Amino acid sequence: MKKLLITSVCLAAVWGGVCDRAVAQTLEGFARLPADTFAKGPTSGNLILPANGRVPPFDGKQPVQGVSSVLPGPDGDFWVMPDNGFGAKENSPDFVLRVYRVDPHFKTKSGGPGTIDVKAFISLHDPNHKINFPIVADGPTYPGSAIPVDQTIRDQRLLTGGDFDIESVRVAHDGTLWFGDEFGPFLIHTTRRGRVLDAPFPLPGVKSPQNPFLAGGTPNLPRSKGFEGMAVNCDGTRLYPMLEGPLTTDSDQQRLNIYEFNTKTGQYTAKKWSYRMEALGYSIGDLTRVGERSFLVIERDNNEGPAALFKKIFIVDFDDVDAAGFLVKHEVADLLNIKDPNHLGGPGAIFRFQFQTIEAVIPLDRRRLGVLNDNNYPFSAGRVPGQPDPDEFIIIRLDQSLPSLECRDNEHHEGHDDDRHPGRD
Repeated sequence: MKKLLITSVCLAAVWGGVCDRAVAQTLEGFARLPADTFAKGPTSGNLILPANGRVPPFDGKQPVQGVSSVLPGPDGDFWVMPDNGFGAKENSPDFVLRVYRVDPHFKTKSGGPGTIDVKAFISLHDPNHKINFPIVADGPTYPGSAIPVDQTIRDQRLLTGGDFDIESVRVAHDGTLWFGDEFGPFLIHTTRRGRVLDAPFPLPGVKSPQNPFLAGGTPNLPRSKGFEGMAVNCDGTRLYPMLEGPLTTDSDQQRLNIYEFNTKTGQYTAKKWSYRMEALGYSIGDLTRVGERSFLVIERDNNEGPAALFKKIFIVDFDDVDAAGFLVKHEVADLLNIKDPNHLGGPGAIFRFQFQTIEAVIPLDRRRLGVLNDNNYPFSAGRVPGQPDPDEFIIIRLDQSLPSLECRDNEHHEGHDDDRHPGRD
């Protein structure tokens, strides 16, 4: 997949100078991973209650669910990253943090099964004790319970949803992986095989209620509002983690902050950008680069099924800021109003991606975007009431092309070590 570069000077021209109306989009590909998809691993779900007809625990297996980030993989495959598992730090200490390699077989107008194969995974692990606070693997029982920690988690010091809530993953200039977390919020640095390389990098001056270093202090970030989206620049030397919610100390509760982090120095820079949500209570789902200075943002309400009213993708440019200091938003796609003339997603002419949480977008080329949902297994039921949602991977075709140029030739990944470069098995 080629990297794309969007020039900010022509954004308004391409989108007709209109910032509050999307051009039409059409469903071009559809694939579904069934809700009850599992991979081998420690027994999970010990601390959750039955939901949507599913009764935990899940003996000797881990749900492949909760897709919150996506990367291109080899041979047309993708790497997809679940989040912390079952939605909270307290109920997810037996959910192992992983990134899965998947192979979608899209249903298109020419046919196709619309299925997704799960081929491999990496697990985040800390054998060298780089994490600078106790993790689930260090204890005899899962926190808040008398259930023994699985021996595999302990022996391999696997990271779990009781340690971090990872919501994004990107590849740095040297091929290593960086994960954005909500509990700190932290940035977590690993090899491409998931081995932790450093102590987590905190965001200076910001702490959530789940921060292990809170020590009785007052958090200034709401629960589960840490790093949700995170983009990376063309040469992989800068990360742009984005908070899902506003700081509690901010007088404008529709403002979300985007920060800049230097992967070479391991430090935040002084740069920061402000993104304004359309309404109070909305959240962002992803921040993904489509150019050196241009990015796609998923913004959504908190509803699912017929109640879902707002699930959109915008494009912003760091050089396009309004008089109030906010990034100017150009609407790219309305995920609740996708034309489906070939009935790939169902019998209707309009396809609705009506999930509560939509947290992964990937540019495939100038006209096509891949979008995936977080199904919150087994809790969300946005498709069929009373049944847990599947993970869906859709391809939407825009009626107007994104303006783009390839990244400059000198912007490339530098590392060549066998313990780097995600997508190489």
